[in-house]
Amino acid sequence: MVRIKQTTSTLLIGLALLFVAKIPFAQKVTFDSTNNDPEIGVVEHLDEYLPKDIYIVNEDSQRVVLTDLIDKPTVLNFVYFRCPGICSPLMEGLAEVMDKSDMTPGVDYQVLTISFDPTETLDLAKRKKTNYLNLVNKKEEIARGWKFFISDSASIAKATNAVGFKYKRQGNDFLHAASVMVISPDGKITRYLNGLYFLPFEFKMAIIEANKGQSGPTINKVLQFCYSYDPTGQTYVLNVTKITGTLILFIALILFLYLIFKPKKKK
Repeated sequence: MVRIKQTTSTLLIGLALLFVAKIPFAQKVTFDSTNNDPEIGVVEHLDEYLPKDIYIVNEDSQRVVLTDLIDKPTVLNFVYFRCPGICSPLMEGLAEVMDKSDMTPGVDYQVLTISFDPTETLDLAKRKKTNYLNLVNKKEEIARGWKFFISDSASIAKATNAVGFKYKRQGNDFLHAASVMVISPDGKITRYLNGLYFLPFEFKMAIIEANKGQSGPTINKVLQFCYSYDPTGQTYVLNVTKITGTLILFIALILFLYLIFKPKKKK
């Protein structure tokens, strides 16, 4: 009887491993052949500093240097304002976490949203800002601490390359991921927050650590494992096959360890 159970368990483990080995990944990632970086996504550049020659145009039509604006913990947010996909829920997530946070925008930290489409205008940027301010209760504070910018193609390329934000034009739109970068007051990249929504605790900790110049790996690696970016739908989708395969493998491992270490019955 014991041998039958062991044989059955071995077969189950073998089938589980075979199943996992044949599971396709939900996300197809394409890489740049020159440096093995993904064409779409985020390559974390923790502890690196922003270049001093990135120029952006503020809401008053003034051309300013990006690093000159960073005198406090800063959240950088790259989007394009007419985006039909994940940009809107991403900025809604930012508006929500800023509204819920007990920190004061413009005092404890600031958010700089920069369009990576050089054809977009300040009028569009201002309209988008107004839309998101209508979603929050702390309108005046957030209006002071959340600033919108446009820029030229050279500065956009320099800025996005510096933070590892990879995107690709497709027709009139762009394929890109959802992520924000947290910058220390001296211009060092200290944290990446990936996804469309942010936990207030995680957001606050990222700001506090940036203020101290402390960098840390992305907290939501588990979420990144569970969700895959779908370039076609420009959204994050639950990777059911990966999760199911992992659970089957885990159960098979537990069963295997149980059969090995379970106490033997005395005759």
